[in-house]
Amino acid sequence: MDAGFFRRWLTTAARAVERDADRLTALDSAIGDADHGSNMRRGMAAVAAALDAEEPATPGAVLLLAGRTLVSTVGGASGPLYGTLLRRAGKALGDAERVEGEELREALAAGADAVARLGGAAQGDKTMLDALLPAVAALPDLAAAAGAAERGAEATVALRARRGRASYLGERSEGHMDPGSASTALLFLALAEVADDA
Repeated sequence: MDAGFFRRWLTTAARAVERDADRLTALDSAIGDADHGSNMRRGMAAVAAALDAEEPATPGAVLLLAGRTLVSTVGGASGPLYGTLLRRAGKALGDAERVEGEELREALAAGADAVARLGGAAQGDKTMLDALLPAVAALPDLAAAAGAAERGAEATVALRARRGRASYLGERSEGHMDPGSASTALLFLALAEVADDA
């Protein structure tokens, strides 16, 4: 996987977020600030524009630019969390011109660890980690990772939130999908789609 693959991944993810932004906002309306869809739409559109303008030369540089762009354009929790995920993964990839599947798994695992530290969350807290960690564990099989992320997001419906604004709702947070896990599932679905087209 080269820089072109990573650019296609994130621009495909941006289109998926644009397509599902209203659903993400509806999910966030039930247990959060009702802005996840609009925030992610704005952030990922900015990522796609930045990647089109600069065309970074390595996979690591693609992720670093995307992460910086999300931090600078998305408020609330989404920007810092997704920005941390991508920037930390980008740093882990370094200057390599091509990345193999196991290297991608290790880089995204480092990113997931950084997200967990930033948010003080763990799997089962009803956050994006409930989709992210199973997906990373399923790598380097990209299709399996996409499926694991989707199942992880679905599993948050039954959970009671223990982090973020949804945690203030207590048991009333049960019965709703975590919007961050839903957007994480979109990210991994885009990754699998780009691999299929390669």
